[in-house]
Amino acid sequence: MNNRDQDNDTGGRRITATPGGAGQAPLDDAAKLIIEQLQKDGRQPYSTIGRAVGLSEAAVRQRVQRLLDAGVMQIVAVTDPLQLGFPRQAMIGLRTDGDLEAVADRLAELDEVNYVVITAGSFDLLTEVVCRNDDHLLEILQRLRAVEGVLSTEVFVYLKLRKQTYTWGTA
Repeated sequence: MNNRDQDNDTGGRRITATPGGAGQAPLDDAAKLIIEQLQKDGRQPYSTIGRAVGLSEAAVRQRVQRLLDAGVMQIVAVTDPLQLGFPRQAMIGLRTDGDLEAVADRLAELDEVNYVVITAGSFDLLTEVVCRNDDHLLEILQRLRAVEGVLSTEVFVYLKLRKQTYTWGTA
């Protein structure tokens, strides 16, 4: 277990939740409790979750599937990029021109880009990339800069990650 996982040991799986987004019905209390249980340990059995939230195993299984199908959450493995051969990570701020969402969509199609967010402030977009080395980062930057609508980029290379959690809970 690396330092990032000490406060958020979910058995190597990340649970991300986006409750109550635009156009979505708010989550009921049981769904929120299920999400919170999965954020603590994404590998725990549905029967254990059921006992914690007051539902049957079958009810938890159905609710989890509905949450997954609706895109409210996903259950994925959280890996350590360093141990997988990706020692270089960076956040890249981009200034754009034209259709901001179209630019964001094109950037999101790149395999090395694992995070794209539309922002307010000095950057229009932020992207996060995971790279094999500095040459790979340079290659990715060249591809980002070639995307139509990208005017400029600014790279923030990660030197050391001090905290990363996925347990923000539910509203």
